[in-house]
Amino acid sequence: MKQSFKNDYSEGCHPKILEALMKTNLEAQEGYGEDIYTKEAKRLIQEKMGNGNSDIYLVSGGTQANLIVISSALRPYESVISADSGHINIHEAGSIEAVGHKINTIKSDDGKIYVKGIQKVLDEHDEAPHVVKPKMVYISNSTELGTIYQKDELEKLSKFCKANDLYLFMDGARLGSALSSKNNDLTLKDLSELLDIFYIGGTKNGALLGEAIVINNSDLKKDFAYNIKQKGALMSKGRILGVQFMTLFKENIFFDLAHHANLMAQKIAHAIQKSGFSFLSNPQTNQIFPILPNTLIKKLEKKYDFHIWKKIDKENSAIRLVTSWATKENIVDEFICNMQALQF
Repeated sequence: MKQSFKNDYSEGCHPKILEALMKTNLEAQEGYGEDIYTKEAKRLIQEKMGNGNSDIYLVSGGTQANLIVISSALRPYESVISADSGHINIHEAGSIEAVGHKINTIKSDDGKIYVKGIQKVLDEHDEAPHVVKPKMVYISNSTELGTIYQKDELEKLSKFCKANDLYLFMDGARLGSALSSKNNDLTLKDLSELLDIFYIGGTKNGALLGEAIVINNSDLKKDFAYNIKQKGALMSKGRILGVQFMTLFKENIFFDLAHHANLMAQKIAHAIQKSGFSFLSNPQTNQIFPILPNTLIKKLEKKYDFHIWKKIDKENSAIRLVTSWATKENIVDEFICNMQALQF
């Protein structure tokens, strides 16, 4: 069996989560997120943010979270702005379009969105009521290219969105990795102040499944639970999500796991740099995109699973290597040794 650097959700969950699920398994708890564990998980997240006013809802996955947030916030004629590489634009089977909302895309080389690009979209949609009305800006942290937002970048986006009556929504499927990056200067508290709504990803950071939607803007809080139910996301056994998020945030496990994933990726990135290869984007989180000769990629494919991300030219391609909370350092060391040996 080949070793995998394909994604960060192939393994099950952290042993402490399994232990907590087993320990609480036979308890009779209230359904639909009214159990004591879900309530405690929400309290812990609010505590980490230093904000007890945010509403928190637990759902099973990232696409589900994106669909519910966007469809609940927008009127039928309103659209959402995204980087062209955004997950909602390329990897969610048209789920946003399926509920009647256009995605206005901005070309992005680093996966991020900047004020200049948003302004261009607004300028192109000034023929009301003949065109859609951009109402939300969707960003990811970390992005599809593993890059992260700095605090000053998010502050500029937040200020611009507020001035232009736009909701600012952050996809946090890999938020743990972003906030644990050595280049990061953002906190959960910052996010609760600068974003209208975001979510904290558990699926890709040690949980069996689950994302925690955090609503900061009071205008988006009303009747949000109805949208959860209508989209089939209100789990009768909500305790399954509650126990997991309670465990992740009770002892800082959430950040410890993300830190490990980043550390493993950075070790690989450092070795690749020493070998003289470049990257599609600056390695910052647990997703790295080295540009390697196609001959080397073919050799590596015999022993490892990974995505070939983008063809660069006839001789070279960018691949995506993803490490996880469960990636063992000896596997990383083995990959580095094999890569160096196969170069020649």
